[in-house]
Amino acid sequence: MNSETTTHNHEGFTPKEIITYSLLGVVVLGGSFFIGRRLVRKVRSDSEEKKTYEEGNEATMAKQLKMAFDNDMWFGWGTDEEAIRKTLQAVPSKEVFRKVINSYQKLYARSLMKDMQDELTSTEYNEMLAIIAAKPDRGNKVLAPSLSANQYLSWAKRLRAAFNITYGPFPGTDEDAIKAVFMEIPTQAAFGQVALAYKKEYNDDLMKDLQSELEFYEIVPMMNIIAKKPKA
Repeated sequence: MNSETTTHNHEGFTPKEIITYSLLGVVVLGGSFFIGRRLVRKVRSDSEEKKTYEEGNEATMAKQLKMAFDNDMWFGWGTDEEAIRKTLQAVPSKEVFRKVINSYQKLYARSLMKDMQDELTSTEYNEMLAIIAAKPDRGNKVLAPSLSANQYLSWAKRLRAAFNITYGPFPGTDEDAIKAVFMEIPTQAAFGQVALAYKKEYNDDLMKDLQSELEFYEIVPMMNIIAKKPKA
């Protein structure tokens, strides 16, 4: 019996051939797994994409957020923060926002919160979180803001985030974010409550910070938004 015969097992394969075929099997099975996973993702994405033709559902909101990340602005780069803000304002509840997160994952196989962190500055991200934090836990309809301690704090946090924004190494002020808050506040009395919440949270005076952050020609029209609101 020669050496070649003695190195074959009972099925006629050498140890080298067994290892080679085993590795080939792993590669084939692994490739099949990844191909199968991609196909499943594609089917899920296509199914979710069909829902984006309906205005106001979670799939449409997820797509609007992705479009804002990819930028729909005239100069062709950056992130459309205003579009993100408007989309999140249209989310009726925390429950629906969780569905938006799930839909985003199905559509793009990506984490919405991770993409939001990557696309926004830390202060912009905090502003968006504050918008969601003020939503009711459940519900499918966008309601007028409930004048509660939680809502006043949310507006205060959004104003603080607008004051603390930076553009690269340079400090700045997000006037659009300030205006968005002022437009949402329904009454002068509510604005006073926001100022109290701001003081309690940051131990700073809201009016002084507004005067510090805004130019003299910006502060008057901004405060006029509040002045035109009903007193209570």
